[in-house]
Amino acid sequence: MILRRLTETTTLLLLSISAFAQLPSTGVSDNSGVLDGVYVQEHIPTKRVIQYAHLREADVMWSKRIWRTIDLREKQNHPLYYPLEPISDRMSLFDVMKYGSLVEGSITLYDPKAAFDDQFKYPVLKQSGESDEEFQLRKGALFGEAESVPQFNDDGSFKYDDDGNQVYTDTVKWYDAREIVKYEIKEDWFFDKQRSVMDVRIIGISPLVYQRDPGGNVIGLKNLFWLYFPECRYVFQNFFVYNPQNDAQRMSFDDLFWKRDFNSYIHKESNVYDRTIQPNWLGVDALLESEKIKGEMFRMEHDLWNL
Repeated sequence: MILRRLTETTTLLLLSISAFAQLPSTGVSDNSGVLDGVYVQEHIPTKRVIQYAHLREADVMWSKRIWRTIDLREKQNHPLYYPLEPISDRMSLFDVMKYGSLVEGSITLYDPKAAFDDQFKYPVLKQSGESDEEFQLRKGALFGEAESVPQFNDDGSFKYDDDGNQVYTDTVKWYDAREIVKYEIKEDWFFDKQRSVMDVRIIGISPLVYQRDPGGNVIGLKNLFWLYFPECRYVFQNFFVYNPQNDAQRMSFDDLFWKRDFNSYIHKESNVYDRTIQPNWLGVDALLESEKIKGEMFRMEHDLWNL
């Protein structure tokens, strides 16, 4: 019974995604064929990924792994958060992730399993003998949270069993774009002596939501899943990001990350203890430690020219 209900809710989720599961609008309505604009938008929907420059281990003089937090409450990060509901030419980053993983199937989900497992050890792949419906159910479960909903009688009163216990139904509460609070990204900074540049490559990205206790109180944040960023680029490249200055000069989500057009703070660097800044530093001290790491990287980039 529970499996059937979960399957039904997953099917409804996929149907809702399918409503906007085409590539970003070129301006022509699929239903009426009317051009909603003055020209056909075809640059971003057909854009190809710009490949990274070739990198050899021998060319890397220095490298550092960094974990960052992108807070969606900050104004500069609003293009990643809005629109809360998909519209004809744009959708939020979380909805793009839904499209790429649940509809197109080109993005692999990695189950964190623990509070901070970002090493891509648990890919959600189709198992031998597993049906497509069961596989979609397993993937869809990472986009929601299990919850128990009380059953009601026809008169609106609560339903009870023969022993007098209230009857609940296990279902899944799907997260939508408005519930995504932050994103975490894992990236590698390095100095390439072949090109004489300090460069950065994003390795992974993960959406975060509030974690609540049974009473509905917020007790922290949790990672829904991790995505391998180089794989995501092939989906991110074809979706518009809002440009407040000029609607004719929009970029893609891949362009946004490539140009570092977001604001973030460091919450972890590679270290011998494998520990994060919090809870070892709190409040202002945590921000100061984050700025200290950023300053050390800045000095390292300049000092390398004197080696």
